[in-house]
Amino acid sequence: MESMNVTVAERRQLTGQICEFTLAPVDGVKLPTFTAGAHITVETPSGAMRRYSLVNDGSDPEVYKIALKREEDGRGGSKSMHDDAVEGTELRIEAPENSFELTEANEYLLIAGGIGVTPIYAMSQQLLREDKPFKVIYCTRSEPDTAFLEEMKSTLGDRLTLHHDNGDPDEVYDFWDHFEEPKNIKVYCCGPQPLLEEIEAIAGHWPEGRVIFEDFKPVDAVRPDDTPFEVKLEKSGVTVHVPEDRSILEAIRDSGIATMSSCESGTCGTCKCRLVSGEVDHRDMVLMDEEKGDHIMICVSRAKQGDLVLDL
Repeated sequence: MESMNVTVAERRQLTGQICEFTLAPVDGVKLPTFTAGAHITVETPSGAMRRYSLVNDGSDPEVYKIALKREEDGRGGSKSMHDDAVEGTELRIEAPENSFELTEANEYLLIAGGIGVTPIYAMSQQLLREDKPFKVIYCTRSEPDTAFLEEMKSTLGDRLTLHHDNGDPDEVYDFWDHFEEPKNIKVYCCGPQPLLEEIEAIAGHWPEGRVIFEDFKPVDAVRPDDTPFEVKLEKSGVTVHVPEDRSILEAIRDSGIATMSSCESGTCGTCKCRLVSGEVDHRDMVLMDEEKGDHIMICVSRAKQGDLVLDL
């Protein structure tokens, strides 16, 4: 996968917790084009690899723009971006990929929840440029929590429905009227897991392929019932303690040992390691069944019981 270096050319605070970063290429390198819904993988200042949706026009980009929320309960990637990716900071990124691309339809319904607005905002602007019929439903906790609020109100007009639930489960948006009868449209949805699950449930009677979801967290690398364990790195002769709230990859990185990684969500295969011994709780979406006896994806998988020995 192609990687390149960029610098943080500008930061713009969109809400109290969401910041937009403008990334400019180093040494005038030509940035690859992209379509709405695309993301880039960023090596954050902490070393963590994280995927962020691109929000600007990708037809001939001079810069890449991403917006991300500071996740206080996350595993450090977003916090390091907010705290340490100041203007002038150089970052390594991978070329855009798009698994959430707009495909041909008579009409579109775009649904965003919270920071899930980033690809939806880019899609709305692309559909505007292409003069295609669409509507947007954008749900947030409150107006101050709503990123791109003024841009979307001014460009989308009556195509935009805004809803604030004030953090009250009784005030969440009722989507049923939009899904009661299957329509000849395509729905694109991005947001927190409860929103995705709700849309998936109420759209179960729609034809397959009409409702498309974006979710950067297909695998939970850390779960509430996880326990600590040890990993011995056979080649390095080092034993690393893996706490209950860190992945093997993060623990190895925290110990100062460099490892290869990309998606850090169990979907790309970059961090595959040979397993020397131990019983693995496989959580990735990549390994074939015949590989699971002697390989492990260290970004998400853990010891099922006891400790592990890896060929690192």
